[in-house]
Amino acid sequence: MPPRRPLVDEGRSARGSTGVAFTRMAHASAERFCPVGEVDLCFQTFGEPSDPTVLLIMGLGTQMLAWHEDFCELLVQRGFHVVRFDNRDCGRSTHLDQFPPPTVTELLTRHIRHPAYTLDDLAQDAAGLLDHLEIDAAHVVGASMGGMIAQTLAARSPARVRSLVSIMSNTGSRRHGQPAPRVLPLLLRHPPADKDAYIEQMVHVFGIVGSPGYERDEAGLRALLANSHDRGTTFSGTARQLAAILASGNRTASLHTIRAPTLVIHGAADRLVSPSGGRATARAIPGAHLLLLAGMGHDLPRQLWPVIVRAIALNASRDAERATPAAPVAT
Repeated sequence: MPPRRPLVDEGRSARGSTGVAFTRMAHASAERFCPVGEVDLCFQTFGEPSDPTVLLIMGLGTQMLAWHEDFCELLVQRGFHVVRFDNRDCGRSTHLDQFPPPTVTELLTRHIRHPAYTLDDLAQDAAGLLDHLEIDAAHVVGASMGGMIAQTLAARSPARVRSLVSIMSNTGSRRHGQPAPRVLPLLLRHPPADKDAYIEQMVHVFGIVGSPGYERDEAGLRALLANSHDRGTTFSGTARQLAAILASGNRTASLHTIRAPTLVIHGAADRLVSPSGGRATARAIPGAHLLLLAGMGHDLPRQLWPVIVRAIALNASRDAERATPAAPVAT
């Protein structure tokens, strides 16, 4: 089924600030931990637990900090309770170092002999976090690998997902959403142990995969990378996450079963996951809307946060419309 028309107008390339004013976090909880099976997940919440929950799932080797506090605040101002967390093998969540990382040959050939876990396990982690918070169902938003986890959760546990937003992700098919040749080696590079060297390397990476149509907040990026380094970075964990993606294969058939209201967001200038991945995802999920944003690469530029948050809220409203019973017809 072809995707429906976008929910909002296609983004425009821009330079400079949007002028959006943000308040300091009055709604943020402290970082906490919850046990889910063999792992402990580090998480944080924003807003009132009585409000509808948005569960934010981040991507490969990327900590929950990449869902910036100001981004979370925008969702709170829209009336949502926001939950963000570190996936296993990332940040302050459990690192499964008892499992050896895949070899470079395994990653290049996409033949993972003994994956430590799969996307199904990562989706179960997300469901376990909702259980811990006593949340029956949430509006689930995932970026990159987080989009794959969100898709998997929606397909395997449909009752837990009120609406789905898949950002800069793909279906697992080798035909769509693949990185540009110059970008692939970035996924296989060991991060330096030295903090300053790590920051410089990652700033270089984002210079390649980031959004060319928007001015980069380099000071903010460097602060994020410094905080991430302090909380814990590991090549082994990122490699195991990448192996989980490859071992899970093509998810297109399972995406056909998703019935949650779905929005697919993708940057038209994404070099890490080509826009064909977003288009294929929208085609695979019945009734999905597609939002292509001009000038956006494989990151979440601050200038686009109001657009993305509004789109998330509009997609969530489709769940409310679906749940509202039709008025009786007068006879």
